[in-house]
Amino acid sequence: MTDKKEISAGIIIIGNEILSGRTKDTNTSTLAFWLNSIGVKVAEVRIIPDIENTIAETVNTLRKKYNYIFTSGGIGPTHDDITAESISKAFNLKYEIHKEGFKILESYYKPGEFNEGRQKMIWMPQNANLILNPTSGAPGFSVDNVFCLPGVPSIMKSMLGGLKNKIVGGDPILSHTISLKTVESEIANSLTKVQEQNQDVEIGSYPFFHAGKLGVSIVLRSENQSKIDLCNSQILDFIKEKKIEIVDR
Repeated sequence: MTDKKEISAGIIIIGNEILSGRTKDTNTSTLAFWLNSIGVKVAEVRIIPDIENTIAETVNTLRKKYNYIFTSGGIGPTHDDITAESISKAFNLKYEIHKEGFKILESYYKPGEFNEGRQKMIWMPQNANLILNPTSGAPGFSVDNVFCLPGVPSIMKSMLGGLKNKIVGGDPILSHTISLKTVESEIANSLTKVQEQNQDVEIGSYPFFHAGKLGVSIVLRSENQSKIDLCNSQILDFIKEKKIEIVDR
């Protein structure tokens, strides 16, 4: 049996409001969790401003490196929503009204409400594929391996279900967490040895302070449950030897 090729993705968060700190980015976490569940590993995340050349150049760089690119933000009705125009530039495509998208929004709004600002949301790269929006009507779109989603977290999340048939992933990425009442320096050497013996398992060490407890969470990630189990067994062995307490979080 041959191993499946790793399927990778890049995430591009677009918006001056994110870079200024006025708005908190939660879409990276939402996208990464969803992508992991369908066997797509997020390899890189970038947060960039609402600048056309920056968006186009970033998209062109990442789409050549990874199987899929997901952008979030900049497809709304205001003057600084320039993602669609920037994607058109990246692919050297005409920027135009999407006829099917126009019909969707025209039927979504009441007579007289489908104004010029809202019509801006259906200007897209030529021949873009629509990503339907079950929450607020205005669709996202995709061109080749680039999928463009809105920045509003609840709306973006509601649109992910419609992408499942468009994304071909590998095996789901599984994880297991062990939380310990210890500090990283106490387990660093032992954890390094376990990692050296388990190259197919990604081992992360994350300090925490929660509910008055200071500790470290060890997170094991792999597509293979048996490899996670073996790695977990080796970690439990040195935990027992060092008499470190396992805690609930």
